[in-house]
Amino acid sequence: MFNFIKNKISDFLNKLTKKDEKEEKKQEKQQTAKLEKEEKEEQIKKEEQKIEEKKEQLPKQTEKKEQEKKEESKKEIKELEKLQKVSAKEEIELKPKVGLIKQISSVFSNKIVIEKKDIEELLAELELALVEADVAYDVSKKIVEQIEQKLVNKEIEKKELNKIVKNIIKESLLEILVVEKSEPFEKKIKELIQTEQKPIKILFVGPNGAGKTTTIAKIADRLNRLGYKVVISASDTFRAAAIEQIEEHCNKLGVKLIKSKYGADPAAVAFDAIKYAQTNNYDFVLIDTAGRQNTNINLIDELKKIARVSKPHLKIYVGESIAGNALVEQVQTFKKAIELDWAILTKLDCDPKGGATLSLTYSTKVPIVFFGVGQDYSDLKEFDPNWVIENIIPN
Repeated sequence: MFNFIKNKISDFLNKLTKKDEKEEKKQEKQQTAKLEKEEKEEQIKKEEQKIEEKKEQLPKQTEKKEQEKKEESKKEIKELEKLQKVSAKEEIELKPKVGLIKQISSVFSNKIVIEKKDIEELLAELELALVEADVAYDVSKKIVEQIEQKLVNKEIEKKELNKIVKNIIKESLLEILVVEKSEPFEKKIKELIQTEQKPIKILFVGPNGAGKTTTIAKIADRLNRLGYKVVISASDTFRAAAIEQIEEHCNKLGVKLIKSKYGADPAAVAFDAIKYAQTNNYDFVLIDTAGRQNTNINLIDELKKIARVSKPHLKIYVGESIAGNALVEQVQTFKKAIELDWAILTKLDCDPKGGATLSLTYSTKVPIVFFGVGQDYSDLKEFDPNWVIENIIPN
């Protein structure tokens, strides 16, 4: 999970630091050639002075030797000048597409100043890489803009460059992942139990094949372990074998199931489950619904009816993390229809990219409460933005 996006960010960091090292070595080479040239010129001046002083006294042969020595020194200077030109030419030819240092006061300085044009192309590459990793365009753009804002025209310790850029990316990701109304599952559940009249009703919605029924069973198991009494409403009366599937889960978990026949009104089944829970002092009613695509207007209207009848305390979207950017559009449609409190992303263990996680929270403002990471009832990973970031940013 998150491997694709992690590799892309790792590439960005490697390019950022390695190109800096290459640039520094080239400047050191030029500086050394310059110093050698200046030293040799100084030697020539001294030799010329000696020649002038002894010119009239020395024999012609000696004068000739001195002149030859002078010419030899001048020849060495020309060689040094040639070396300096070659070094400058190599720097132009070998200069990376995105250099990090335009000018530093001294090649031996411990600090660098990065300008926008030095990293512009590299940031563009990172933005494209994030989009390839299923991060929505507006999210990718925001991450890159924040990196640019916090990096450009700042004086940075050379040895700290990699660490500083990592921290900038971490800060940007944290800002994107944290939604204002986000709070842990157990804290919210306890709050509802203490402040609302039982049963607490939770409505689950989402597209076909996203693992909604299995996710409901996982939530039922978690609530059972917390000591709560749970009843499930089999309100998916549309999909073939949907009732049998949820019934099998209920039998394994020892959870009460309220069901009807296929084709029955799903809102009526939810109503019956709520009445049963009220009569028998149950704490929670988990309401399953038929999977529906966000483009099916009739099924979305049916979902609105279920929400009106059941009046859920929580409405949770269940979708696949591997759905990519389509996930954002789905959540926005469901949110517009019935509002949403939480999202659960399933099949994260099968998602090599992981960009949808960043897109969902930023673009829809719907907080993620769990990740589905397997088929066992315990395979629910509670959402933790720091855990996500640790899995995205390379060590």
